[in-house]
Amino acid sequence: MDTVGYHYVVEASGCDPEVLGNVDKLREILLRAAKNAKMDVKGSYFFKFTPTGVSGTLIVAMSHVSIHTWPEHQYAALDVYVCGEGHDSEKAVSEILAGLKAKHAHITEIRRGVKDNDEFTHIIVTWEE
Repeated sequence: MDTVGYHYVVEASGCDPEVLGNVDKLREILLRAAKNAKMDVKGSYFFKFTPTGVSGTLIVAMSHVSIHTWPEHQYAALDVYVCGEGHDSEKAVSEILAGLKAKHAHITEIRRGVKDNDEFTHIIVTWEE
């Protein structure tokens, strides 16, 4: 079934709190994962909150990668949305989870822009890692 894009929504638990609170490390993890997944990064912005937590976004050609962290809960919320072909978004998700040292992940894949006659819809698939 043809789709415009794949959107991964990830709840990462049991992550390393030192990584989750380190804006430079998170930027490095996301940029490396995007590069290895053959995504064309157009820009990025990361912000460190006081006293703790980081939010960051990569703008990628026809897509985005974003993360929001709560080190005090060892938790990160991650989005990876990729349109077009030639990208390996599942690889990006796996590499980011490894970089966060996540012990558990609840992953939802949303196949967006699925053509249904003259309309577009989506399909949702969920799994645990």
